[in-house]
Amino acid sequence: MTELGPVAWPPEPIRTERLVLRESAARDRPAFVELLASPEVHTYLGGPRPRAELEREMPGVPERWPGSFVVELDGTMIGQILLRRATGHRRPAVVGKADLGYLFLPRAWGFGYAAEACAAALDWFDAVLPGEPVVLTTQTANVGSMRLAAKLGFTEVERFHAWDAEQWLGLRSPVR
Repeated sequence: MTELGPVAWPPEPIRTERLVLRESAARDRPAFVELLASPEVHTYLGGPRPRAELEREMPGVPERWPGSFVVELDGTMIGQILLRRATGHRRPAVVGKADLGYLFLPRAWGFGYAAEACAAALDWFDAVLPGEPVVLTTQTANVGSMRLAAKLGFTEVERFHAWDAEQWLGLRSPVR
């Protein structure tokens, strides 16, 4: 995955009804460790990373690059939205397109925060890179992620088998 391209980064914080999407800061480091070490978060992502390894290797200001948004609720990080250019993907339908990813702490699940944050990030993307499609890949077993993809307007391109599971690849056509 590489940078998105000619976008001004970081943008001004994006505010929704309940959330703020912003660039990461040093204060987010503990939440990033928790997010990446969580077995629940990584059920469909190949498993968590060891907490000790994350504590040792994570920089003071983690995940600071164009397209990586911290999702904040009431001043506290609850998740991350990722928009990256897919370059090394094995599926031809994905290569070169922007790829949407998201991770939320389990305590933030079930409140609609992921839909709200992803919709705001996609609105930002449409404004800075108009006319570009976005792809999303998830395991078909991840029912919540499949529902979110449909809510965000992604339609199925294909299903394929990878990482010992059936994967779903969706495309969100560019907003014109």
